[in-house]
Amino acid sequence: MHMEIGKFTELEEKIKHIVSEQVFLKKQITILEDALKNKESEIEEYKNRFRVLEEERDSVRARVDSLLDLLADIEVPK
Repeated sequence: MHMEIGKFTELEEKIKHIVSEQVFLKKQITILEDALKNKESEIEEYKNRFRVLEEERDSVRARVDSLLDLLADIEVPK
C-alpha cells in the first residue's frame, strides 16, 4: 500500500510539472506572438515610408528631367 502511494505521489508531481510547463509555454507563445505582431507592424510602417521616399524620388527625378529639357531648348551663343 505504501509503495502505491509513493508511485501515485510521483505521478502527481510529474503531472503538476507537465501542467506548469504547459502554462509557461503558453505564456511564451503569447509573448512571441505579440513580438511578431509588433515586428509585422514595424515592417508595414517601413514599407510605407519606403513607398513615400520612392514617390518623392520619382517626383524629383521628373522635375529634374523637366528642367533639363528646358535647358536643352536654350540655345547657347557661340
